[in-house]
This record gives sequence, C-alpha cells and structure tokens, in this order.
Amino acid sequence: MTDLEIANQVEKIPIVEVAKKLGLSEKDLILYGNDKAKIISQPKKKLGKLILVTAMTPTPMGEGKTTVSIGVADALQKLGKSVCLSLREPSLGPVFGMKGGATGGGYSQVVPMEDINLHFTGDFHAIDACNNLISAAIYNHIYQGNELEIEKVIHQSSLDVNDRSLRDITISVKDQSYQTSFRITAASSIMTLFCLSKDRDDLRRRLDRMIVAYSRSNQPITVKDLSLTGALLVLLKDAFYPNLVQTLEGTPALIHGGPFANIAHGCSSIVATSLSMSLSDYTITEAGFGADLGAEKFLNIVCQEANIYPNVIVVVVTSKALKYHGGGNLEKGLDNLQAHLDHLQNYQVPIVVAINQFNEDKDIELELIKSYVEKQGYSVSVSTAYQDGGSGALNLAQKILSLQDKKISFTPLYKMSDSFEEKLLSLCEKVYHANHIEYSSIAKKALKKIKSQGLDSLPLCISKTQYSISDNPKKLGYPKNNSLFVKDIYLESGAGFITVLLGNTFLMPGLPKKPNYEKINWQDGKVIGLF
Repeated sequence: MTDLEIANQVEKIPIVEVAKKLGLSEKDLILYGNDKAKIISQPKKKLGKLILVTAMTPTPMGEGKTTVSIGVADALQKLGKSVCLSLREPSLGPVFGMKGGATGGGYSQVVPMEDINLHFTGDFHAIDACNNLISAAIYNHIYQGNELEIEKVIHQSSLDVNDRSLRDITISVKDQSYQTSFRITAASSIMTLFCLSKDRDDLRRRLDRMIVAYSRSNQPITVKDLSLTGALLVLLKDAFYPNLVQTLEGTPALIHGGPFANIAHGCSSIVATSLSMSLSDYTITEAGFGADLGAEKFLNIVCQEANIYPNVIVVVVTSKALKYHGGGNLEKGLDNLQAHLDHLQNYQVPIVVAINQFNEDKDIELELIKSYVEKQGYSVSVSTAYQDGGSGALNLAQKILSLQDKKISFTPLYKMSDSFEEKLLSLCEKVYHANHIEYSSIAKKALKKIKSQGLDSLPLCISKTQYSISDNPKKLGYPKNNSLFVKDIYLESGAGFITVLLGNTFLMPGLPKKPNYEKINWQDGKVIGLF
C-alpha cells in the first residue's frame, strides 16, 4: 500500500480526544472539522524534556527524519509517557516538485495526511498574503508620491510553489523600473520572523522592525514606517495559533511553521515547540536536512532565542545514504556520519544514532553501522517505525530515555556577542570543515552595509546545498579543507539574523523534469498520488 492508502485506512481519534491527552478541552481549541484544530491556550510554566531529531547528509529523497520522529513519539506513548510532536508544516513546493508529501511514511505518519500536505489550516496562505501585501504597499507608496523617498526595495514577494521564472523580474512604477524576485514561502521574511516569534507582542516587534527598503539618503524603511504592522497582525491572527493533529496511533502532534533548512532556519515555530514542552513531558522536534543545516540553526539560533535546549539529539542514518556518500561503499560512507557526530559533540548534549531500516537493508550492513557507532562511544538503535509504527521504535525510545537525565552543559558554537567574522569562522571550522572563505564583491558590499547599521553581531543563518557538508553538492562524504564561497549576505531584520548564501543557492527552487504534480489527482472522491 502507498503511504496515502495506509493513512486513509486508519480510523482517526476525534481531535477533542487527542487534545485531552495534553490536558486541553474543547474551549482551548478552534476546530477545523473533526481531525484538526488550532490551540488557543497559552503555554504553562511546566517545561518538559526536548528531543531533537536530525540526520546525516541526505540523499535527494531524504532519509526519514519525520518517520523516525513520529515513531519515537508513538513508542514513548506506548511506554506510558506524556509526549507531543512539534513538526514543520510541509511546503507545496516539494509536494508538487520532487519529494512529494512530508508527513512521515508507512505506519509512522501524521494525519490527515492530505490536508497537512496541501492547504491545511491556511497558515502558508496567510504568510503569503503578508509578504505580498508588503510588496503591494511599497509600490503603492511609490506610486502615490513616495513621501518616504524609497529608492531601493529589498523586500521580496512569495509563492509556495517552485517557480524559477520568478527569480528575476522587473516591476515598473511611474516609468521607474525595480529589479526584484520572489522567494518560496518557506524561505520568506515573514515565515522566518513568524517562526522565531515567542508571542504576539514579539511578533509585533519583529514586524515593526522589518526593513523592506532604503531611501535616497540610504535610511532603512520598515514595515512600521509604512503603517503596515496592524494589517499584517490581522492576517496572521489565526495562523499564529499552533495546529493540533495526531499520528496514526493517536499521539498528539503540533504542526506549525515550515522554513526550509537549506535556505532558511528549518525548524517549527518557537511558539509550537514551547507550547508542546509545557503540555507534555517529552517533546519530539525535527530540524530539516542534515545536522549541518537544520540542527546547526536550531542549536545556535532557535535555542538561544527561545532559551531552550535539547536533552537528547537523535541522528538518523540509513544504509542507502551511507553507500551513496561512500560511492557505493557503506564503510567508506561512514565518514559522513562521523562528520556530523564530530560537529554535534561540540554542543555537549547526549547523542543517539537511529538507523532507519529499509526492507532491502542487509543484516550485515546494519551490524556494521551499529559496531562503528558503538566504537565511537555513542548509543545506537535500529528503527523499523516505517513498517511497524511505534512498536518498531521502542528500543530507540528506551535508549533516549536512558540518556535524558544526563547532566547537560549546553554550549552553542558561538556567542551572540561574537562578530560576524568570528561566528562564520566558528561554523567553518566546526561544521563545514573549511579553511578558506572567499567573498563575492556583492557579499563584501552587503556586509559593509550591515556593519554600518551596527547589526553585524546578529546570529548567522547559512544558506547552502543540503547534499554536501560543503557548499559544493558534488563533494560527498566527509569533505575537509574546504573553501567556502560567500555568494551574498543579507539582513533578515524581522527574524533577527543575517543570512549567508554559500555556493550556488537560490531562494526560489525550480521544478524537476518530472514533477510530482503529474502523479497527483482527484479520483472517486479521493486524493491519489500525493506520496
């Protein structure tokens, strides 16, 4: 059976009953039918344990972090623990592009699978509306007389569909041309600040300070200057509430926010993760792509912003990915796993390696991986959650529980007070294994401007390929002594970080030659081909 067929054959628990597992009642919810809701109650003072799921460098089809995350949550529920997932919302870009849906797989899924992968509760549409209203307001202001003397527009509109034709467009206003482009919604300015906002007051502050243009005298023009903040808050009023759904086994799951880890910070919203931690004893959250992307940003940006840290880090590996990085040789591919372990051990958080087992995996391969990991001094477990649901992750869950009370001295890779150069150097040495950094003339000019504004001590959000630890997707395994090319640098003033584009990175992906949308259809009253 396909993932969608498996999801459709499972009878869902009424969402009000799922909410009761978190100590919530119907008055704490805005219901979206019988199987999804928004939680309107505020976080409690209680703070449960946090488990971060990340991975080795993935192959183009992914290695199953979401499947493992869901499996661990279901396993903890089977063990009688109070548990909740905090996951990102899928983007329509990959759904219709190359990857398909992003709600787990097999018997380890969140449901309703079709809704979550498509329009869900409309959060992405609200974020799109905000990005595009800002653009409309900027160009209308120029058209209506340009009292603020806007000369350079830096804000970009968004669209939650891969469309490379929108990477470079020209807008004309009163015979004046402006070069701009669209970003995919997951990498948009509103998405980044939305996911890093701790509450609605913080959301307002971040919107207020968001720089969208510069004047003729090179002064920043903000959302507040355009009198837009109130309208944007109204558009986001329901979207800011976290979404409650469930796994196939009825475990509560909060699905909220969805930035891409290769071109944004790649983690679910702070408000959802904080709420989950206040409502359960264990929160399972996932950071996108490999540990060099989503996990690095979660540990260095999100944890410092939200004042939280993980009690355990789970690193997902697969036999096929190891062979991919080893040029067909699994043993050689273990270097890639080692690179991520070398990086993650810097944070001084206990680590468990989870081997996500596929049907074609050979026992000898699994034993080789286990032996290697154990010799490095790390805990390891095989997960068969895809085939067996929570039962297939019981051993992994027990390994996590055995580590969750260890004393932690959580240590980010850099301090917020460090300079731009100090932060980038720390990431180069400890994450990307680079010994040389080259800046384009565009990047040098952008950094000079950020420094002139006194904002160069903000955290860094690295944007690069997900297929290599370096900025070159062809460098597999454990590339060392890399030279990083800084293509561009730009300020995300609302989110409060500086994005550094490495290599040949685009903020608007393109569709593949055979896009996934060709398989999607509506047939006999049902969605087919989603995944």
